[in-house]
Order: sequence, then structure tokens, then C-alpha cells
Amino acid sequence: MKQTAKTFAEQAHKGQTRKSSGTPYITHPIRVAHQLEKAGFNEALVCAGFLHDVVEDTPYEIDDIKEKFGSRVATLVAAHTEDKSKTWPERKQHTIETVTYAEKEAKYLIVADKLDNLLSLEKEIKRQGDKLWDHFNAGFEQQKWYHQSIAANMFYGLAEDEIPDYFQTFADTVKRVFG
Repeated sequence: MKQTAKTFAEQAHKGQTRKSSGTPYITHPIRVAHQLEKAGFNEALVCAGFLHDVVEDTPYEIDDIKEKFGSRVATLVAAHTEDKSKTWPERKQHTIETVTYAEKEAKYLIVADKLDNLLSLEKEIKRQGDKLWDHFNAGFEQQKWYHQSIAANMFYGLAEDEIPDYFQTFADTVKRVFG
């Protein structure tokens, strides 16, 4: 099922590029899925890693994910999907609340996604400097608030043995990028 999810995501994101670097978009969901797989998570969560942006950024809907990959994958993707009709601060506040109170697998997916985004951002800051922020809906201060809030809330409700190593990598990356 993982290969099917990867292929589906590749087709769904075909022709899309990352806004800050111009690289093919699919590289991001692939890295997120690999992070989840490396952490030892189950097939449904890894599939959700491949598919996490499909509903948000392509014509596919959550019912398409449910039909092809089952209700568990669809539930995880839905927990991660932003409502694009809301403002940037509203969407990000919702994600902060989700990473705080959602079931642990939804947290794992969100933080794996945010870590990959932030590592990509860090590379682009080195390459482009402050003009990088012109590519985004929100500038440095808003991005700082958002990422620091994710880092501050991602551990909530998790036992020590339920926290994957990449959560600390995310926290460390937030400190490097935003001070």
C-alpha cells in the first residue's frame, strides 16, 4: 500500500513545485513519509505521510483518499488538512490546536511535515537570505510564532516513550532558524 500511496501522490502533485526553491513538490511528501517510516511507524501513517497534502493542494478530496486507502489513512490526512477558506493565522492556530490535542499519530504526521518544511526553509535562508520570506503568506515574525507554538505544544499528552527522536530535531531546528 505504501508504493500505491507514493504513486498516487506523485500523480496528484505532478507539475507542482515548492514555492521557496522551485524543486518538484513531491520531494516533500516523500521525505515526510520516509521520516515516519524511519521512526518505525505503521503503514497507514507512512501512507498518510505520502498523501498529507493531496487534499489541500490538488483536486482530490478526502473521500478519494478514503476510497483508495481506507478510513484510517483518510482520518490522518483529514486531521492534517488545512481549510484554505480560512485566513493564514486561523489555519495555523487550528494546526497548533490539532498538534496539541489530537491523537498521537496525527501529531506524528504534523511534526514530520513541519520538520521537513523547516529544514527546507533553513536551506533556502542560507541560499536566499531574508528575501526568502517574500515567497510566503506570512513573514518571519508570524512564521516564528507558528513554529515556536508547534514546538511548545507537540509533546502535550505524550509519554516519554511515545516521543519520536525527530520531535527534538524539530525543536532544535526551530531554535536555529528563529532564535
